[in-house]
Amino acid sequence: MNTKTALITGATSGFGAAAVDRFVAGGWRVVATGRRADRLQKLVDKHGADRVHPLAFDMRDEAAMRAAIAGLPAEFAGIDLLVNNAGLALGTVPAQQADLAQWKQMIDTNITALVTITHLLLPTLIERRGAIVNISSIAGSYPYKGGNVYGGSKAFVSQFTQNLRTDLHGTGVRVSSVEPGMAETEFTLVRTGGDQEASDKLYAGVDPITAQDIAESIWWIATLPPHLNINRLEVMPVNQSAAGLQVHRNA
Repeated sequence: MNTKTALITGATSGFGAAAVDRFVAGGWRVVATGRRADRLQKLVDKHGADRVHPLAFDMRDEAAMRAAIAGLPAEFAGIDLLVNNAGLALGTVPAQQADLAQWKQMIDTNITALVTITHLLLPTLIERRGAIVNISSIAGSYPYKGGNVYGGSKAFVSQFTQNLRTDLHGTGVRVSSVEPGMAETEFTLVRTGGDQEASDKLYAGVDPITAQDIAESIWWIATLPPHLNINRLEVMPVNQSAAGLQVHRNA
């Protein structure tokens, strides 16, 4: 069998790093992207340069993205799977108190960068009858206080996934959206500017999703028989469920 190759964005931590581990363990090559070159090098040291190829760039820098992908060595250039994992949430305050710069950073990372790398790799993915797994969130389906632009960006990812699936009909390319609920990674630390206490409080007693759980979900989707497509996979810990509507009562 020919060794398949996955390109995983946001591979320096959380879901992305766990997915690198899982796909290498499954015999794949992985192109791992992220901003933190030192963390990418640790993945190379862990798995070997013949299995992991690092691409260090900011997803918001289109020129750097294009140059990095154009410079891939031949053995890593045939991308069979794109895992669009890179993304972030910033801030927890209501919209009327939010920082516009944080909103724009979420849009640039969660939406613009995702569609850019997808568009860039579509010719290769079509040629190789590959697959795309976009990491969305239940925040795209269930609104909550402070979710504002983050939730909106993930709703875009989920809908973009389904529209990609429609446009790629007949090409053999599979397209899926994975939509996790409460997962304990660096997510809340990034969102709160490094507040470990807030992160610990959020996940206390929840038995949340782990990065490895989502990596296994991505692996399952990617290794299904090629005539099957998982359109959308929503995953929550057992201790989380939809909270229902809120009601404000006048004094």
